[in-house]
Amino acid sequence: MKQSESIISTERLSSDSDAVFANDLDFAEIGFEDSQNDGQDDSHEKRTFICDTHVHGKRLDAALVQLVDEFSRSYLQQLIERGSATINSQVVHKAATKIKAGDTLSIVLHATPQSQAFKPEAMDIEIVYEDAHLMVINKPAGLVVHPAPGNWSGTLLNGLLHRDKGALLLPRAGIVHRLDKDTSGLMVVARTADAYTSLKAQFKDRTVDKTYHALVQGHPDPSSGTIDAPIGRHPHHDYRFAVTNDGKPSVTHYRTVEAFSYASLLEVDLETGRTHQIRVHMAATNHPCCGDLTYGADPTLASRLGLTRQWLHAVELGITHPRSDERMTFESPYPTDLAHALDVLSD
Repeated sequence: MKQSESIISTERLSSDSDAVFANDLDFAEIGFEDSQNDGQDDSHEKRTFICDTHVHGKRLDAALVQLVDEFSRSYLQQLIERGSATINSQVVHKAATKIKAGDTLSIVLHATPQSQAFKPEAMDIEIVYEDAHLMVINKPAGLVVHPAPGNWSGTLLNGLLHRDKGALLLPRAGIVHRLDKDTSGLMVVARTADAYTSLKAQFKDRTVDKTYHALVQGHPDPSSGTIDAPIGRHPHHDYRFAVTNDGKPSVTHYRTVEAFSYASLLEVDLETGRTHQIRVHMAATNHPCCGDLTYGADPTLASRLGLTRQWLHAVELGITHPRSDERMTFESPYPTDLAHALDVLSD
């Protein structure tokens, strides 16, 4: 295994306690082995990593989030405080301890609902492009990208773990960005540690071209423009976001592609990638995405168009290949429900 992948062993804490190498295991062998402790179920395992340049200089808790990201940062901090982590065989109790390249880091992990959600599940994944370094998929509406409360199974991550054994060794199974559950379209997924690092950097540096098409109510004025408004948690609804004074900087560029009687088809490019960004920004301008009842869309119009989710589709994705440096662009056609809505408007 390459050192850049960081993990050197996954040790299951049983009677023999023999360390095993993650790249030699089947999925059924990697995970948590149940053991009994005073009648209580205490599933646990020990993982050991050689820290490379990807985590050099990071806090211990930040490094662990990157290395074992099926656990939350707050939970890992609790484990550190309890003495479950060692650096070069020395117990460390402070989450702020800095990691150096070459350090040997070990942590004893205990199963949680979140971590147990990281299990392979068979599912159909539409592959647009694939090579040894990455894959581009066409995500359908209704598919959650990553396990979260209320969706601990049946996610894209679970499907990736089933499809590619190597995905277990990557943060979030290689997922480097997300789409909302009911937003369809293109996503790129890393298949190697180097590709993961490269793609994450491209998203951070905003060199990825992400183009969406959105059908919104009414006619934006001007027909093309930029929405520059910070987005944060909604002050009254935890599941929603809103334009707020203390939100994160958020920039959306839009252009009207076609105007209908009651709606407009927009081409949207994101300069930032906040949760629900397009939906929030369009709702803030009184032009919510058709069908997006969460953000104030007209339910009567949604019913007329046959929409049971927001009309929003990631139609184009442009990335630089992590290995060849070739610029690659992918396109995705409208799914059936979105195409039907346009047909209704055109009649």
